[in-house]
Amino acid sequence: MLSATCMQAPTTITTTGETKAAADACVASAGIVGGSGYTGALLAELLLKHPSVKLGAISSETLAGEQVQRHLPRLRTGLLFCSQTDLTGVDVAFLCTPHGDTAPIARKLLDDGVKVVDLSADFRLDAATYAEWYGEHPHPELLPGVYGLTELHREEVAQADLVANPGCYPTAALLALAPLKQIGLVDVIIDAKSGVSGAGKTPKPATHFCSVDSDLVAYGVASHRHFPEIAAGLAAVTDTPGYGSMPSAPGTAPAGGGAPSLTFIPHLVPLQRGISETIYVKPGTWPLPSQGDLLALYEEFYAGETFVEVCDAPPQLKDVVGTNYCRIFPYADARAGRIVVISVIDNLMKGASGQAVQNMNVMLGLPEHEGLV
Repeated sequence: MLSATCMQAPTTITTTGETKAAADACVASAGIVGGSGYTGALLAELLLKHPSVKLGAISSETLAGEQVQRHLPRLRTGLLFCSQTDLTGVDVAFLCTPHGDTAPIARKLLDDGVKVVDLSADFRLDAATYAEWYGEHPHPELLPGVYGLTELHREEVAQADLVANPGCYPTAALLALAPLKQIGLVDVIIDAKSGVSGAGKTPKPATHFCSVDSDLVAYGVASHRHFPEIAAGLAAVTDTPGYGSMPSAPGTAPAGGGAPSLTFIPHLVPLQRGISETIYVKPGTWPLPSQGDLLALYEEFYAGETFVEVCDAPPQLKDVVGTNYCRIFPYADARAGRIVVISVIDNLMKGASGQAVQNMNVMLGLPEHEGLV
């Protein structure tokens, strides 16, 4: 059982006007490794407001020893940045470090009995796929971690010590596609657009204001590292391994019974936050469901889910930015014989830090929405 670690207990006022310490509401302490970037800073902001978890430590190798609030004024805390080696005494740790750097940190924390939510790509794939896209993994014995797309893997997350927080593009895509398992997927085309914060805080020529402003550009067309993550998620949705092959004819299953053919094209748009994906699907069964039946399919699949909302019209980014919600609109395009699904999220919330807190809540047995609504 996790121990209470709040440094300052809440107080209540008695009927006589006296104050007394109330029961400590915090059930766990949390630490953030790599807390000075966009996702780490937003995580800290969420945890500082969380009613049941105490933020105990934030690491930054370049800012160790300096006041957190000096560099991140929104974080009204007296904490100092520490080195990652000094991040101890916590029950759960969030890792916001680059892929390749994260696995050794996770291994040490797990050996110390700390639960880990990793926001890098180090535990999302099996060892062979990781090696193909990133290079050899330093701790293949840990692969893959429990995939933390909470709505689809809640039971596994609840039992996990290591959760691989999904990438932002895969979160929007897989939540949009999961309900279609019942009718089958043959061919999937994902046209995705993301705000610039998805590229991280480190300045790059391609994300400079003058490069991004008043433009829209495709990138990573043949090499985006979220492709294998989406492909793996689709394979799980369709209960078949691999990336799949081209269908032999419209409406027929791919040769060999593989997962659906996948095309994924991301674009950078001149926005700070948000992801919008328009997804075109050739289904595996015919005829297409009616629009009413398709909406009913999605509404039934996500019935009772706090953070997934099925819409009857295309959703707007402004409806989700700053929240942990995913809004989805499915459309049966009878003329083309396709199902079109539009999915929007905030890439920093449901696509990263918010979903990480959602996973932590499930891991600790807390209400899933706590600290997020």
